[in-house]
Amino acid sequence: MTETQKPMRIGIVCYPTPGGSGVVAVEVAHALAKRGHEVHVVSYEVPHRLNTLLKNIYFHKVDVPQYPLFDYPPYSLALATHLAEAICRFDLEVLHMHYAIPHAISGWLARKISGRNDLAVVTTLHGTDITIIGNDPSYLPVTRFSLDMCDAVTAVSNWLEGRVHDVLGCTCCTDIVYNFVDSTVYRPHTTELGQWVHNGSDDPVLLHMSNFRPVKRVQDVVEVFLKVREKKRVKLLMVGDGPELPEARRRIEQSPWGEDVRFLGAQPNSEEIFPAADLFLMPSNAESFGLAALEALASGVPVIGANVGGLTEVVKDGETGRLLPVGDTAGMAAAALELLNDRQTLEQYSKAGRADAIARFSPEGTIKRYEAIYTRALKRVLEEGPKENPPHPMKPCESFL
Repeated sequence: MTETQKPMRIGIVCYPTPGGSGVVAVEVAHALAKRGHEVHVVSYEVPHRLNTLLKNIYFHKVDVPQYPLFDYPPYSLALATHLAEAICRFDLEVLHMHYAIPHAISGWLARKISGRNDLAVVTTLHGTDITIIGNDPSYLPVTRFSLDMCDAVTAVSNWLEGRVHDVLGCTCCTDIVYNFVDSTVYRPHTTELGQWVHNGSDDPVLLHMSNFRPVKRVQDVVEVFLKVREKKRVKLLMVGDGPELPEARRRIEQSPWGEDVRFLGAQPNSEEIFPAADLFLMPSNAESFGLAALEALASGVPVIGANVGGLTEVVKDGETGRLLPVGDTAGMAAAALELLNDRQTLEQYSKAGRADAIARFSPEGTIKRYEAIYTRALKRVLEEGPKENPPHPMKPCESFL
């Protein structure tokens, strides 16, 4: 923290699941706490990776009552009530909402309930909250309203920032704040997993780690592995869980190389997994940033992925990895084989990837950006007060459905 930056009382709201938005929120919370800020993390469960033993970190669980009347318990209302209580009880200065739906509208409502007009509401957009869910007609008006009423909005990539205005038509000013990686945690080193996977062999290891949703194109991961395995002995690590997992297992079991694949499920210590691999596979059809790719690069593992969205801002094609068109499993397999058969070039990619991760995605740079945004947003609120009227009021008889 700089000499002029005073400690702040910050509420951070996120989903507790292993997805990118929750992981980023937790790492931001950790970094802020280490810099002396008082951080209150709010969610319906303890978030994945959150260290509740860290000084200046406090966790608050949102309990959602279950009533027979509700087929779908209104979490957004319970969250708003809990946030309003936390605002008053802990004298919070900033609410930092990660993932727009329903967090942004709950933060705005909590400020209204608490009557605290000296509180700044900041929302960070992570991807599907804009490109898929936020774009759904059932949510678009409330998503656009809540973002326009925020005191600051950030996006994790230039690509996503463009989608905010193109998809939602928001007039909010969006700051670009890249995600970050702690290169002292994610680094090349020998791990027990690596020793176990290799089991005395020098076979290269491919790795995929995700939430196994359709957008991750897990079946493409399987296809790339099968194409590579036809020409070279390699192993594959599949880390994570989700709806695409059963089909991926079925295809691997029906192949001749089932013994070369390990399904590890969801794992909390990804920093011990990445160094076990030689290449990271990320063939998603959409990535607003690609945090797993960044963690792989910091661990010295080049990325083979799709040239989509924010991933093109993380991976430098031809320098730290290879990016090919979505669905081009043949091209991805060929790129993987090219690198695996040329250890000198693979090592160059590995060193370049780690150096670039350290240079462009450091925790200190990102957290200083967030501190500056908090300060600016709070200053605006104190001087001008919260926004009262949306710039996009609905017109009579207007429908989004």
